[in-house]
Amino acid sequence: MTGFTTTILHSDRQNAIGHGSLHKPVHTSVAFGYDDARDLALVFQGKQPGYRYGRQGNPTVTALEQKITKMEDGVASLCFATGMAAIGAIPQALLRAGDHVVSSAFLFGNTNSLWQTVAGLGVQVSMVDATDVAHVEAALTSATRMVFVETIANPRTQIADLARIGALCKARGILFVVDNTMTSPYLFRPKTVGAGLVVNSLTKSIAGHGDVLGGCITDTGEFDWGTYPNIAANFLKFPAQQRGMNQLRAKSLRDFGASLSADAAHQIAIGAETLALRLERECSNALRLAQLLEVHPAVAAVYYPGLPSHPQHALAGELFRAFGFLFSVELKEGIDCFDFLNRLKLAVSSSNLGDNRTLIIPVAHTIFFEMGAERRAAMGIAESLIRVSVGIEDQDDLIADFTQALAG
Repeated sequence: MTGFTTTILHSDRQNAIGHGSLHKPVHTSVAFGYDDARDLALVFQGKQPGYRYGRQGNPTVTALEQKITKMEDGVASLCFATGMAAIGAIPQALLRAGDHVVSSAFLFGNTNSLWQTVAGLGVQVSMVDATDVAHVEAALTSATRMVFVETIANPRTQIADLARIGALCKARGILFVVDNTMTSPYLFRPKTVGAGLVVNSLTKSIAGHGDVLGGCITDTGEFDWGTYPNIAANFLKFPAQQRGMNQLRAKSLRDFGASLSADAAHQIAIGAETLALRLERECSNALRLAQLLEVHPAVAAVYYPGLPSHPQHALAGELFRAFGFLFSVELKEGIDCFDFLNRLKLAVSSSNLGDNRTLIIPVAHTIFFEMGAERRAAMGIAESLIRVSVGIEDQDDLIADFTQALAG
């Protein structure tokens, strides 16, 4: 089976499921017993597959990890309680004081805050404009261990120079980490540009219904862990390609415990079945709304990769199956963004994205408020910027809603 949705729908049934169930059942146990105590010891020593304790996984979470691995065409995945837990696990498990990271400057606000925290622990972090590989290359040092980017930046939608950055990292033996949340595995597979690790916030498009938190890291098989200097001695016993994920599982789940629950894993797995269907509708709606807003007299600017006016429009067309569900808009000077938001009847003022519902939020006043005006300006975030995460509503209803709100 090669089709994206077909693979997701039938993933669970590739392994035996009791009673003919179509879905992997929810395993709520946090402990796992063995008839032979020797088997328990072998599992703990990593010499035999099995489950030790719920903090490091259970069969329901494993089924979701296998599903996401297939979605990303990877070799292994590791699920976490949230998307930020997944991102945070990477520096926590793989970096040491004295290491250097090059990160895109155009980041989700919480990820930006995380890198500040990491820098305070002795890891040097260089924030660069990753829309041009030259900026990334200029920032590299002999201590650079990884390059981190988002596919489409949240909220201004800048697109990293993904293929060229991937080629650069491969040539230099540097781990390339790509946050795929804004595109999802349906619109883009970072493996195709050489990413070694892929992050997805499962809360967003993959789950899709705004009712469950989760995150995931996928190893694509593209990075040679045998060359990575920060693998601890006790993980060198594993084959080279398994070392990164084994260290991530132990250091992040065993030691810090940001584990995904079985109930959450089940909800995410069910939501993922309709990922492709939802994204096709959301991307179509987003393109139409962005086109409408771009020519409206009350609008100063629209940032959406699907518009020819977007600086990386051509690049987005080359990389992605569609242009995504998210765009940002600036209203003309003198128009109160809060008045506009309050006139909308369908779009909901909310901080999430990738939901079935259209969600809208004033960026500078909320999710990027703590960053401060100077940092926002450096990221191109105007005080009037509004982020729109477009849902699956009927397109005519969305157009009517935004039209009446702008008319006011």
